[in-house]
Amino acid sequence: MTKVARSKKTQAQASAAPKKTGAVRKAVTKKDATPVASAAPVLLTPDTLPKPVMAGRDFLSNLDMTATELRAVLDTAHSMKRGEWRAVKPLAGLSIALVFEKASLRTRTTFDVGMYQLGGHAITLSNTEIGLGTRERVSDVARNLERWVDAVMGRVYLQQTLQELAQHASIPVINGLSDMLHPAQLLADYQTIEEEFGTDLRGRRVVYIGDGNNLANSHIHMGILTGTDVTVVTPVGYEPNAGVLMDAVRAGVNITLTNDLAAVQGADVLYTDVWISMGQEAEADIRRRAFQGYQVTPEMLDTLAPDGIFLHCLPAHYGEETVPEATEHPKSRVFDQAENRLHAQKALMYHLMGDLKPRW
Repeated sequence: MTKVARSKKTQAQASAAPKKTGAVRKAVTKKDATPVASAAPVLLTPDTLPKPVMAGRDFLSNLDMTATELRAVLDTAHSMKRGEWRAVKPLAGLSIALVFEKASLRTRTTFDVGMYQLGGHAITLSNTEIGLGTRERVSDVARNLERWVDAVMGRVYLQQTLQELAQHASIPVINGLSDMLHPAQLLADYQTIEEEFGTDLRGRRVVYIGDGNNLANSHIHMGILTGTDVTVVTPVGYEPNAGVLMDAVRAGVNITLTNDLAAVQGADVLYTDVWISMGQEAEADIRRRAFQGYQVTPEMLDTLAPDGIFLHCLPAHYGEETVPEATEHPKSRVFDQAENRLHAQKALMYHLMGDLKPRW
Protein backbone atom coordinates (compact mmCIF):
# COMPACT_ATOMS: atom_id res chain seq x y z
CA MET A 1 0.00 0.00 0.00
CA THR A 2 1.04 3.62 -0.40
CA LYS A 3 2.40 5.03 2.83
CA VAL A 4 1.52 8.51 4.04
CA ALA A 5 5.04 9.70 4.90
CA ARG A 6 5.67 12.90 6.87
CA SER A 7 8.42 13.96 4.48
CA LYS A 8 10.41 17.17 4.11
CA LYS A 9 10.86 16.41 0.43
CA THR A 10 9.14 14.38 -2.25
CA GLN A 11 9.43 10.66 -1.49
CA ALA A 12 12.14 8.98 -3.52
CA GLN A 13 11.04 6.49 -6.07
CA ALA A 14 11.31 3.66 -6.66
CA SER A 15 42.91 -14.55 5.74
CA ALA A 16 43.12 -14.00 9.48
CA ALA A 17 40.91 -14.67 12.48
CA PRO A 18 37.90 -12.36 12.76
CA LYS A 19 39.03 -8.81 13.44
CA LYS A 20 38.19 -7.06 16.67
CA THR A 21 34.82 -5.32 16.72
CA GLY A 22 35.13 -1.71 15.62
CA ALA A 23 38.30 -2.22 13.59
CA VAL A 24 38.39 -0.32 10.31
CA ARG A 25 38.95 -2.60 7.35
CA LYS A 26 41.59 -1.75 4.79
CA ALA A 27 40.38 -0.78 1.33
CA VAL A 28 39.61 -3.65 -1.02
CA THR A 29 42.55 -4.02 -3.37
CA LYS A 30 41.63 -7.08 -5.43
CA LYS A 31 41.66 -6.71 -9.18
CA ASP A 32 38.52 -5.04 -10.59
CA ALA A 33 37.19 -4.44 -7.08
CA THR A 34 35.78 -1.08 -6.03
CA PRO A 35 37.10 -0.02 -2.60
CA VAL A 36 34.44 0.05 0.10
CA ALA A 37 36.51 1.22 3.07
CA SER A 38 38.97 3.94 3.93
CA ALA A 39 41.32 4.47 6.88
CA ALA A 40 40.62 8.22 6.92
CA PRO A 41 36.85 8.85 7.08
CA VAL A 42 35.51 12.21 5.93
CA LEU A 43 32.76 13.28 8.33
CA LEU A 44 29.38 14.02 6.78
CA THR A 45 27.32 17.06 7.69
CA PRO A 46 23.54 17.60 7.48
CA ASP A 47 24.13 19.28 4.12
CA THR A 48 26.16 16.40 2.65
CA LEU A 49 23.95 13.45 3.65
CA PRO A 50 22.73 11.29 0.77
CA LYS A 51 19.05 11.55 -0.10
CA PRO A 52 16.96 8.74 1.41
CA VAL A 53 15.99 6.49 -1.50
CA MET A 54 13.13 4.51 0.09
CA ALA A 55 11.44 7.23 2.14
CA GLY A 56 8.25 6.12 3.87
CA ARG A 57 8.13 2.65 2.30
CA ASP A 58 7.93 -0.86 3.72
CA PHE A 59 10.82 -3.34 3.61
CA LEU A 60 9.33 -6.82 3.78
CA SER A 61 11.53 -8.37 1.10
CA ASN A 62 14.80 -7.54 -0.63
CA LEU A 63 12.72 -7.18 -3.78
CA ASP A 64 11.00 -4.18 -2.16
CA MET A 65 14.07 -2.27 -3.37
CA THR A 66 15.56 -1.89 -6.81
CA ALA A 67 19.17 -2.71 -7.61
CA THR A 68 19.89 1.04 -7.60
CA GLU A 69 18.30 1.46 -4.17
CA LEU A 70 20.22 -1.54 -2.85
CA ARG A 71 23.42 0.09 -4.08
CA ALA A 72 22.55 3.29 -2.20
CA VAL A 73 21.78 1.40 1.03
CA LEU A 74 25.00 -0.63 0.89
CA ASP A 75 27.08 2.44 0.06
CA THR A 76 25.58 4.11 3.14
CA ALA A 77 26.32 1.01 5.25
CA HIS A 78 29.98 1.06 4.17
CA SER A 79 30.13 4.81 4.87
CA MET A 80 28.64 4.33 8.33
CA LYS A 81 31.14 1.58 9.13
CA ARG A 82 33.99 3.91 8.12
CA GLY A 83 32.73 6.36 10.75
CA GLU A 84 31.65 9.08 8.33
CA TRP A 85 28.27 9.59 10.10
CA ARG A 86 29.64 10.28 13.59
CA ALA A 87 28.90 14.00 13.46
CA VAL A 88 25.25 13.71 12.34
CA LYS A 89 22.04 12.48 14.00
CA PRO A 90 19.65 12.25 11.03
CA LEU A 91 16.88 10.43 12.93
CA ALA A 92 16.82 12.75 15.97
CA GLY A 93 13.31 13.00 17.38
CA LEU A 94 12.13 9.80 15.64
CA SER A 95 11.29 6.44 17.17
CA ILE A 96 10.90 2.82 16.09
CA ALA A 97 8.96 -0.03 17.71
CA LEU A 98 10.81 -3.36 17.74
CA VAL A 99 8.19 -6.13 17.86
CA PHE A 100 9.41 -9.63 18.76
CA GLU A 101 7.50 -12.89 18.54
CA LYS A 102 10.87 -14.71 18.41
CA ALA A 103 13.90 -14.48 20.66
CA SER A 104 16.76 -12.33 19.38
CA LEU A 105 20.34 -11.27 20.09
CA ARG A 106 21.59 -9.64 16.87
CA THR A 107 18.32 -8.17 15.57
CA ARG A 108 17.31 -6.69 18.91
CA THR A 109 20.72 -5.25 19.75
CA THR A 110 21.60 -3.85 16.33
CA PHE A 111 18.28 -2.14 15.63
CA ASP A 112 18.25 -0.65 19.14
CA VAL A 113 21.88 0.51 19.12
CA GLY A 114 21.59 1.61 15.51
CA MET A 115 18.59 3.83 16.20
CA TYR A 116 20.42 5.35 19.18
CA GLN A 117 23.51 6.09 17.08
CA LEU A 118 21.34 7.85 14.49
CA GLY A 119 19.84 10.04 17.20
CA GLY A 120 16.49 8.30 17.55
CA HIS A 121 14.82 6.04 20.08
CA ALA A 122 13.81 2.36 19.97
CA ILE A 123 11.24 0.63 22.14
CA THR A 124 11.28 -3.16 22.38
CA LEU A 125 7.92 -4.95 22.61
CA SER A 126 7.79 -8.67 23.29
CA ASN A 127 4.86 -10.80 22.24
CA THR A 128 3.91 -11.34 25.89
CA GLU A 129 3.21 -7.60 25.97
CA ILE A 130 1.43 -7.33 22.63
CA GLY A 131 -0.03 -10.75 21.82
CA LEU A 132 -0.11 -10.26 18.04
CA GLY A 133 -3.31 -11.82 16.76
CA THR A 134 -4.28 -13.17 20.20
CA ARG A 135 -4.54 -10.38 22.75
CA GLU A 136 -5.13 -7.89 19.93
CA ARG A 137 -5.79 -8.07 16.23
CA VAL A 138 -2.67 -7.37 14.15
CA SER A 139 -4.54 -4.56 12.40
CA ASP A 140 -5.33 -2.89 15.74
CA VAL A 141 -1.70 -3.13 16.83
CA ALA A 142 -0.69 -1.45 13.57
CA ARG A 143 -3.23 1.36 13.98
CA ASN A 144 -2.03 2.02 17.51
CA LEU A 145 1.69 1.98 16.75
CA GLU A 146 1.34 4.34 13.79
CA ARG A 147 0.00 7.01 16.18
CA TRP A 148 3.07 6.85 18.45
CA VAL A 149 6.16 5.78 16.51
CA ASP A 150 7.69 6.44 13.11
CA ALA A 151 8.45 2.86 12.00
CA VAL A 152 7.95 -0.75 13.08
CA MET A 153 10.42 -3.61 12.87
CA GLY A 154 8.90 -7.08 13.33
CA ARG A 155 10.70 -10.36 14.01
CA VAL A 156 7.78 -12.74 13.67
CA TYR A 157 6.74 -16.27 12.80
CA LEU A 158 4.65 -15.55 9.70
CA GLN A 159 5.25 -13.31 6.71
CA GLN A 160 1.49 -12.73 6.70
CA THR A 161 1.79 -10.94 10.05
CA LEU A 162 4.20 -8.41 8.55
CA GLN A 163 2.01 -7.97 5.50
CA GLU A 164 -0.97 -7.24 7.74
CA LEU A 165 1.03 -4.77 9.83
CA ALA A 166 2.14 -3.01 6.65
CA GLN A 167 -1.37 -2.99 5.22
CA HIS A 168 -2.85 -1.21 8.23
CA ALA A 169 0.04 1.07 9.31
CA SER A 170 0.87 4.29 7.46
CA ILE A 171 4.48 4.11 8.69
CA PRO A 172 7.35 1.95 7.34
CA VAL A 173 7.30 -1.71 8.41
CA ILE A 174 10.60 -3.63 8.34
CA ASN A 175 10.96 -7.39 8.14
CA GLY A 176 13.41 -8.38 10.89
CA LEU A 177 12.72 -12.06 10.14
CA SER A 178 9.75 -14.21 9.13
CA ASP A 179 9.19 -17.80 8.12
CA MET A 180 9.50 -16.76 4.48
CA LEU A 181 12.31 -14.17 4.33
CA HIS A 182 15.15 -12.53 6.27
CA PRO A 183 15.95 -9.48 4.11
CA ALA A 184 17.70 -7.29 6.71
CA GLN A 185 20.18 -10.11 7.34
CA LEU A 186 21.02 -10.25 3.64
CA LEU A 187 21.93 -6.56 3.61
CA ALA A 188 24.61 -7.28 6.22
CA ASP A 189 25.67 -10.42 4.35
CA TYR A 190 26.23 -8.56 1.11
CA GLN A 191 28.03 -5.73 2.88
CA THR A 192 30.40 -8.41 4.18
CA ILE A 193 30.77 -9.99 0.74
CA GLU A 194 31.56 -6.58 -0.78
CA GLU A 195 34.26 -6.03 1.83
CA GLU A 196 36.00 -9.05 0.34
CA PHE A 197 35.23 -8.76 -3.37
CA GLY A 198 34.25 -5.16 -4.09
CA THR A 199 30.90 -3.80 -5.21
CA ASP A 200 30.66 -5.54 -8.60
CA LEU A 201 29.59 -9.06 -7.64
CA ARG A 202 28.29 -10.19 -11.01
CA GLY A 203 29.24 -13.81 -11.59
CA ARG A 204 30.54 -14.42 -8.07
CA ARG A 205 29.49 -17.88 -6.88
CA VAL A 206 27.38 -17.80 -3.72
CA VAL A 207 26.54 -21.31 -2.50
CA TYR A 208 23.96 -21.79 0.23
CA ILE A 209 23.93 -25.22 1.88
CA GLY A 210 21.34 -26.70 4.21
CA ASP A 211 17.65 -26.01 4.72
CA GLY A 212 15.83 -24.16 1.95
CA ASN A 213 14.44 -21.72 4.51
CA ASN A 214 13.99 -17.95 4.79
CA LEU A 215 17.76 -17.40 4.35
CA ALA A 216 17.85 -19.47 1.17
CA ASN A 217 14.82 -17.57 -0.15
CA SER A 218 16.40 -14.19 0.53
CA HIS A 219 19.66 -15.30 -1.09
CA ILE A 220 17.69 -15.96 -4.26
CA HIS A 221 16.23 -12.46 -4.12
CA MET A 222 19.70 -10.96 -3.67
CA GLY A 223 20.95 -12.94 -6.64
CA ILE A 224 18.24 -11.24 -8.68
CA LEU A 225 19.36 -7.79 -7.51
CA THR A 226 23.15 -8.22 -7.66
CA GLY A 227 23.86 -10.71 -10.46
CA THR A 228 25.61 -13.21 -8.19
CA ASP A 229 25.51 -16.83 -9.31
CA VAL A 230 23.38 -18.40 -6.54
CA THR A 231 23.38 -22.15 -5.91
CA VAL A 232 21.19 -23.73 -3.22
CA VAL A 233 22.28 -27.17 -2.01
CA THR A 234 19.61 -29.01 0.01
CA PRO A 235 18.47 -32.55 0.72
CA VAL A 236 15.50 -33.74 -1.34
CA GLY A 237 12.29 -32.23 0.01
CA TYR A 238 13.90 -29.18 1.64
CA GLU A 239 14.15 -26.88 -1.40
CA PRO A 240 13.42 -23.12 -1.28
CA ASN A 241 9.91 -21.70 -1.59
CA ALA A 242 8.33 -22.21 -5.02
CA GLY A 243 7.01 -18.64 -5.13
CA VAL A 244 10.50 -17.26 -4.51
CA LEU A 245 11.87 -19.46 -7.29
CA MET A 246 9.19 -18.00 -9.56
CA ASP A 247 10.49 -14.52 -8.67
CA ALA A 248 13.80 -15.57 -10.23
CA VAL A 249 12.05 -17.01 -13.29
CA ARG A 250 10.12 -13.78 -13.82
CA ALA A 251 13.36 -11.80 -13.49
CA GLY A 252 15.09 -14.02 -16.03
CA VAL A 253 17.69 -15.14 -13.47
CA ASN A 254 18.99 -18.70 -13.28
CA ILE A 255 19.19 -20.20 -9.79
CA THR A 256 20.89 -23.59 -9.42
CA LEU A 257 19.13 -26.12 -7.18
CA THR A 258 20.99 -29.32 -6.36
CA ASN A 259 21.45 -32.06 -3.78
CA ASP A 260 25.08 -32.55 -4.85
CA LEU A 261 27.60 -31.42 -2.23
CA ALA A 262 30.24 -31.09 -4.94
CA ALA A 263 28.61 -27.76 -5.83
CA VAL A 264 30.44 -26.24 -2.85
CA GLN A 265 33.83 -26.66 -4.53
CA GLY A 266 35.32 -23.42 -5.87
CA ALA A 267 32.61 -21.19 -4.36
CA ASP A 268 33.45 -17.57 -3.57
CA VAL A 269 30.96 -17.56 -0.68
CA LEU A 270 29.68 -20.54 1.28
CA TYR A 271 26.68 -19.83 3.52
CA THR A 272 24.76 -22.02 5.93
CA ASP A 273 22.05 -21.70 8.56
CA VAL A 274 20.51 -23.88 11.25
CA TRP A 275 18.71 -27.05 10.24
CA ILE A 276 16.04 -26.59 12.91
CA SER A 277 14.56 -23.10 13.15
CA MET A 278 12.44 -21.79 16.01
CA GLY A 279 9.03 -23.42 15.73
CA GLN A 280 10.39 -26.60 14.08
CA GLU A 281 11.50 -28.37 17.25
CA ALA A 282 8.98 -31.18 16.73
CA GLU A 283 10.78 -32.06 13.47
CA ALA A 284 14.26 -32.05 15.04
CA ASP A 285 15.05 -35.77 14.76
CA ILE A 286 13.69 -36.05 11.22
CA ARG A 287 15.67 -33.01 10.11
CA ARG A 288 18.94 -34.15 11.69
CA ARG A 289 18.70 -37.43 9.76
CA ALA A 290 17.81 -35.67 6.49
CA PHE A 291 20.73 -33.24 6.73
CA GLN A 292 23.47 -35.74 7.51
CA GLY A 293 26.47 -34.89 5.32
CA TYR A 294 25.49 -31.22 4.91
CA GLN A 295 27.58 -30.00 7.84
CA VAL A 296 30.10 -27.24 7.04
CA THR A 297 33.51 -28.33 8.31
CA PRO A 298 37.05 -26.94 7.94
CA GLU A 299 37.65 -29.63 5.30
CA MET A 300 34.71 -28.29 3.28
CA LEU A 301 36.04 -24.73 3.58
CA ASP A 302 39.36 -25.88 2.15
CA THR A 303 37.54 -26.67 -1.13
CA LEU A 304 36.38 -23.08 -1.66
CA ALA A 305 38.06 -20.65 -4.03
CA PRO A 306 41.46 -19.49 -2.71
CA ASP A 307 39.90 -16.20 -1.54
CA GLY A 308 36.53 -17.77 -0.71
CA ILE A 309 34.75 -16.98 2.56
CA PHE A 310 32.32 -18.69 4.93
CA LEU A 311 29.22 -16.97 6.35
CA HIS A 312 26.60 -18.01 8.91
CA CYS A 313 23.83 -15.72 10.15
CA LEU A 314 24.04 -17.14 13.72
CA PRO A 315 23.15 -18.50 16.17
CA ALA A 316 25.05 -21.65 15.22
CA HIS A 317 23.92 -25.07 16.40
CA TYR A 318 27.39 -26.53 16.68
CA GLY A 319 27.50 -30.22 15.88
CA GLU A 320 24.65 -29.83 13.39
CA GLU A 321 25.02 -27.45 10.44
CA THR A 322 28.60 -26.49 11.35
CA VAL A 323 31.34 -26.78 13.98
CA PRO A 324 33.31 -24.18 15.97
CA GLU A 325 36.42 -24.89 13.89
CA ALA A 326 34.53 -23.60 10.83
CA THR A 327 33.33 -20.31 12.33
CA GLU A 328 36.87 -19.75 13.64
CA HIS A 329 38.53 -20.80 10.36
CA PRO A 330 40.72 -18.27 8.46
CA LYS A 331 38.07 -18.21 5.72
CA SER A 332 35.29 -17.38 8.19
CA ARG A 333 33.82 -13.87 8.19
CA VAL A 334 30.97 -14.86 10.52
CA PHE A 335 31.70 -12.26 13.19
CA ASP A 336 32.38 -9.46 10.69
CA GLN A 337 29.01 -10.42 9.24
CA ALA A 338 27.39 -10.13 12.68
CA GLU A 339 28.95 -6.70 13.20
CA ASN A 340 27.61 -5.57 9.84
CA ARG A 341 24.04 -6.13 11.02
CA LEU A 342 24.50 -2.84 12.89
CA HIS A 343 25.79 -0.87 9.92
CA ALA A 344 23.46 -2.31 7.29
CA GLN A 345 20.34 -1.84 9.41
CA LYS A 346 21.33 1.71 10.32
CA ALA A 347 21.61 2.39 6.60
CA LEU A 348 18.22 0.80 5.97
CA MET A 349 16.52 2.84 8.71
CA TYR A 350 18.06 6.03 7.38
CA HIS A 351 16.84 5.39 3.84
CA LEU A 352 13.33 4.54 5.07
CA MET A 353 13.02 7.28 7.72
CA GLY A 354 15.57 9.97 6.87
CA ASP A 355 13.03 12.38 5.36
CA LEU A 356 10.59 12.22 8.27
CA LYS A 357 10.00 15.19 10.58
CA PRO A 358 9.53 14.60 14.31
CA ARG A 359 5.81 14.69 15.05
CA TRP A 360 6.06 16.35 18.46
